[in-house]
Amino acid sequence: MPASDGALSDYQWKRDLRKTPEPGEGDVEFDWAEERPIFVIQKHDASSLHYDFRIEVDGVLKSWAVPKGPSTDPRDRRLAIPTEDHPLQYADFEGVIPEDEYGGGAVLIWDRGSYRNLKEDEAEQGEEPRSVARQIEDGHVTIWLEGQKLCGGYALIRTGSGDDARWLLIKMKDDRADARRNPTGTEPASVATGRTIEEIAREEGGRP
Repeated sequence: MPASDGALSDYQWKRDLRKTPEPGEGDVEFDWAEERPIFVIQKHDASSLHYDFRIEVDGVLKSWAVPKGPSTDPRDRRLAIPTEDHPLQYADFEGVIPEDEYGGGAVLIWDRGSYRNLKEDEAEQGEEPRSVARQIEDGHVTIWLEGQKLCGGYALIRTGSGDDARWLLIKMKDDRADARRNPTGTEPASVATGRTIEEIAREEGGRP
């Protein structure tokens, strides 16, 4: 589904696509998603290291910056800061953003895959399930991830309102929950290329 008019205006305004290798709009196919809605988690070594959690909604990647990264422990409530919508093509982006450009630093595809709307499982027969776009508006999203590192149910929950609004990314209690795992610490490599963030910075950013 193409992005709606103006959906990527913030993304485009913040970047000079003549100077950064980040993608613009265009046709894209993801053979790793099996034609289902996609998600991607990108490790980003910008001014502060964080993980960008992105899900496909209405032709764009709705995005949140998660400072500590995702967890597989339902007891963890990870802060998730909304950021601008990104083009779907961004799900394949791995490289180095120039230091003098917005968000400068190395980007690694930490995990990716497809997801499904858990509200579809809960909907009564003949009832229209609440879309993920509507759930974002309502401030409570429940989805099931099928990634290479993360699987199972995850919730995005908005707390507060207005300038005080915050989002939390929480692993749901299911058979994929595992309090013993520390995936961000023990599985640092890219699922796309097998490289670490340091290798990407060195190979594509010209660092020694």
